[in-house]
Amino acid sequence: MPDERSTDRSTTLYEALGGAEALSRLSATFYEAVLADPLLAPVFAHFTPTHVEHVAVWLAEIFSGPADFTARHGGHHALLTAHLGLAITEEQRLRWMELMTAAVEKELPDDALLRRRVVEYFDWGTKIAKDVSASPPGTDLGEPGPTPRWGWDGLA
Repeated sequence: MPDERSTDRSTTLYEALGGAEALSRLSATFYEAVLADPLLAPVFAHFTPTHVEHVAVWLAEIFSGPADFTARHGGHHALLTAHLGLAITEEQRLRWMELMTAAVEKELPDDALLRRRVVEYFDWGTKIAKDVSASPPGTDLGEPGPTPRWGWDGLA
């Protein structure tokens, strides 16, 4: 049984989960499953291999690592804009969560609280992505603010 006290809670989630290398593995494992999944593959019809690394960079920033997604890829607004028009269904969102949870279990340290916090972020974020995806491309999203940060207590 995973030990909820096995990771130093004074570290960021980014540090506790293993940094950029772990997030790159997580992203690669997840997208390998997504692209093979009949329900999700159509959502990623315009997928490119750089998507895997962009997701890892986004997650690093979310979990209090380097703010490279904001610096290099346009930050929170760009991420939300990329989801416009995808029309993600609840069934697709839940399948996405299943595949990501499996990737988390495979690629992240065996620490129940760490894994739970990471999966909680994905649940929160996929609900936002699903809502945004219902709007057509070009929709004015306004200014969503800075990239959120997720820590040991959830949304910081």
